[in-house]
Amino acid sequence: MSEMPKPTKGQLEFLNWEYGMFFHFGIRSFYPGHKDWDGIEMPAEGFDPKELDCEQWMRVARDAGATYAILTTKHHDGFALWPSAYSRYSVANTPWKMGSGDVVREFVDACRKYGMKVGLYYSPAQWGSTAIKFESGKEYDDYFINQISELLTNYGKIDYLWFDGCGSEGHVYDHKRIVGEIFRLQPEILTFCDPEWFPCVRWVGNEDGYASLDNPYVVSKWDFSQLTEGSVSLSEASFLPAECDCKLRATWFYDHNEETIKSLDELFGMYEASVGRGSNFLINVGPDNRGLIPEADAYRLRELGEKIRANYTTPIDFSDVTEESEGVYSIMHPQFDASGYGQRDRSRLVNTVVLREDISEGQAVRAFRIYAHLPAYNRKRVCIYGGYTVGHKSICRFPAVFTPKITVEITDSDGACRLYDMKAYFVK
Repeated sequence: MSEMPKPTKGQLEFLNWEYGMFFHFGIRSFYPGHKDWDGIEMPAEGFDPKELDCEQWMRVARDAGATYAILTTKHHDGFALWPSAYSRYSVANTPWKMGSGDVVREFVDACRKYGMKVGLYYSPAQWGSTAIKFESGKEYDDYFINQISELLTNYGKIDYLWFDGCGSEGHVYDHKRIVGEIFRLQPEILTFCDPEWFPCVRWVGNEDGYASLDNPYVVSKWDFSQLTEGSVSLSEASFLPAECDCKLRATWFYDHNEETIKSLDELFGMYEASVGRGSNFLINVGPDNRGLIPEADAYRLRELGEKIRANYTTPIDFSDVTEESEGVYSIMHPQFDASGYGQRDRSRLVNTVVLREDISEGQAVRAFRIYAHLPAYNRKRVCIYGGYTVGHKSICRFPAVFTPKITVEITDSDGACRLYDMKAYFVK
């Protein structure tokens, strides 16, 4: 039997981040109505965020509960948010700060001031009249490496590099050379990318913010991009946690569509169906042409943070998790009486149990069941939830039950497993 793939230290840290904020900001922020690959030109002269305040972005992200942030340093349109020496289509050739500004610098500094992990997005694709013309694939790869090197050299430690494969179909990159340079410049960096780029994190397969109940970390293939059907296979199964990206509005970049901001209930459900299914949650907001997160967006994100904290900060006053026998775990009221009768005064109303698995040696749990013991006859119990994988965290919601004790039984696992944390909540 082959050894179970294990996470790296960086992957375990990534899962502990849980929730990130994506910032799509760039030349598109000044030309509302555009769509990817629409071919409509966006002159650099239009870029002028007179009130740019990346610290405002970070305050909103912090209040929303995020722990890491990602900036679109160059999207598919090719516009660079830093003064790149390898392209004229950048902030250096705009009215903003008379061409002396650097959005990446302001973003990175704001992240560090507010304790956010720093993530940079880079799309290798580009289109339009501003796209640089190359004689060969090697010249394109040189340009790619040169720009990535600027980002990974000039701004200190970068925690996360997010590669968007969309638009790269059909171009063959020198992956080994490019990946080698990335890790030479930033040995501890985490990468979100397609299989050939040596990923540390994988795409969940949709841009709606949801992971499946059955969410294994060890995979051998996954979807490639929004523009292709099917999936790309790995040479061997690897430990790759998923990230669930989604949009706050109907568009990634700022547009005149405030009415499309998602409801609080929908966003809270997405949080529970991403972080609560062992993945990370990455929600996008598009700063406007002032360089600020619009007031309505900021309000909704802060509402989300408040709801997460209100529901998941303080668990019900049950005991710490106890392993009763192999694969059987429980939490209970501190004065639980095992005699089997009359436990109503020691019962609590519960509709959510949060499980956490020790995954340092790999993900093991494949299926489990949750039981609630009855308040009057606690030797009797009812099955209230059936689940699959646990991983970093599993948020298990069910109809409210009044119970003095909750038991979890692992019904299927890939070798030895351990639940090291189990907490009960009443989520409103």
